[in-house]
Amino acid sequence: MFAVTGITGQVGAVVGAKLMDQGLPVRAVLRNAEKAGAWRDRGAKIAIAQMTDASSLALAFEGAEGVFLLLPPSFDPAPGFPEVKAIIEALKTALTKASPKKVVCLSTIGAQAKQENLLSQLDLFEQAMSTLPIPVAFLRACWFMENSAWDIAPARESGIMPSFLQPVTKPVAMVSVRDVGATAAEMLQEDWTGKRIVELEGPFRITPLQMAEAFSTVLGKSIRAEPVARETWEALFLNQGMQNPRPRMRMLDGFNEGWIEFEGGEARSRKGTTTFETAIRKLVERG
Repeated sequence: MFAVTGITGQVGAVVGAKLMDQGLPVRAVLRNAEKAGAWRDRGAKIAIAQMTDASSLALAFEGAEGVFLLLPPSFDPAPGFPEVKAIIEALKTALTKASPKKVVCLSTIGAQAKQENLLSQLDLFEQAMSTLPIPVAFLRACWFMENSAWDIAPARESGIMPSFLQPVTKPVAMVSVRDVGATAAEMLQEDWTGKRIVELEGPFRITPLQMAEAFSTVLGKSIRAEPVARETWEALFLNQGMQNPRPRMRMLDGFNEGWIEFEGGEARSRKGTTTFETAIRKLVERG
């Protein structure tokens, strides 16, 4: 049996579906019982557990061949990341008690970066999970292509794709959630000892200018990439309701300045198959 957290989200849903499509038993770990219906109908076992409740998490992980861990997204964390630290501590306690055969953790490109930024939460995650006395793998995925869902409306309305990734001629490592979920499902079925790191990106890197070209093709109208000036970010994010925009701003700086990168570089990363244009087309078709 494979326990899958975050199964109602983009990546977790792919992990669960890939495993079940192969006839493998899945235990869907959910925070909300109201979202269990679709997975129960597919034949998955259901476990309800809050991500800070070590006892219920241990029950959810008990007897598992493998566990897929995905931290709930936190785009506006409090200084010092207290929310994610509480989740990490509960997960570590639960896994120590349940002792599954192996764990696959969704991590990120740049988890090893020394400069504090939004992705430092995954560095904390990796550090804690690395001390577990069971095989642990970290799937370091790069910028999700599907994050560009936020750009569809402005592109349609104004013909502009606002870009925080700069300069717009700089190639960026991106990957589709479909490739991330499929890779995680494969890793759950593999065997290894100790700590393992897999760094994953799409078939090729893409510039914001090329992203705009893909939008033009999919939307059938001319779209141009327009940089969002760095000096406007803080006011913009605060106006959007963020309380602590600095970690997000520093993450964007890391991509733009190049210190958020795979530890093994582009040459040593695993490559997915989904192109940016394919990912955007699916988003547009889905509405």
